Amino acid sequence: MVLEIADFAVVAGREDDFAQAYREAVQFIVRAPGARTARMTRGIESPGRFVLMVEWDDVAAHEAFRASEDFPRWRAPIGGFFDGPPRVEHFTDV
Repeated sequence: MVLEIADFAVVAGREDDFAQAYREAVQFIVRAPGARTARMTRGIESPGRFVLMVEWDDVAAHEAFRASEDFPRWRAPIGGFFDGPPRVEHFTDV
């Protein structure tokens, strides 16, 4: 299992719209082959910062999703709220 961490900065004043768009778009991640769980969190001290955590079977499963037809469907509803590109990395348990 690998954990994808995606750190999003959202345009000020659009945070609630982003959260709503995420709730509608996350279906495209959770139905992807190799996706186990998906969870979005919002900063308390920095309410314009959101962190997505997705558990994948492996990095290849995440890469396959990014190459799939569902990736643009996932990004389209949320991408307009980004205040800069998200930072995405993969992690494993120690």
